[in-house]
Amino acid sequence: WAPQRPAQYGRLSARENLELFAKLEGEHDPQGAAARLLREFELPGEPEPSANLSVGNRQRLNLAIAQLGAPHVLLLDEPTAALDPQQRARLWRRVADLRAAGGSVVFATQNVEEVEQVADRVAALREGRLVYAGSIDDYDRTDVESLSA
Repeated sequence: WAPQRPAQYGRLSARENLELFAKLEGEHDPQGAAARLLREFELPGEPEPSANLSVGNRQRLNLAIAQLGAPHVLLLDEPTAALDPQQRARLWRRVADLRAAGGSVVFATQNVEEVEQVADRVAALREGRLVYAGSIDDYDRTDVESLSA
């Protein structure tokens, strides 16, 4: 899972965080997994503490950590909120690859355009209440947005 706020150790570098979580996830080659994800997510490999990373880089580190252990299901909370358009596109390509391999992704977002582009099922909340649950094909955001609380 990748939470909305950074869930990493601020005193550790991006590489050290990835290596630690790779060990916890049971990766057979934690250093190799960390190096691969640093490259794939374009994260800095220098020993700077992750607390000093930009907000976007901390979010990319969150997403990289979530990829450890080759998960079949990803849970993502506002995964693109701090990402630039290029990084958003990369994330959705990863999601498409996971889905093509038989995996699933559950994500929370306020970006309706992203939902319409990548989701096949939707649950819409308004003021904490479920106002729609079903297929993206049957989803009409104007109807959902007009529902009263």
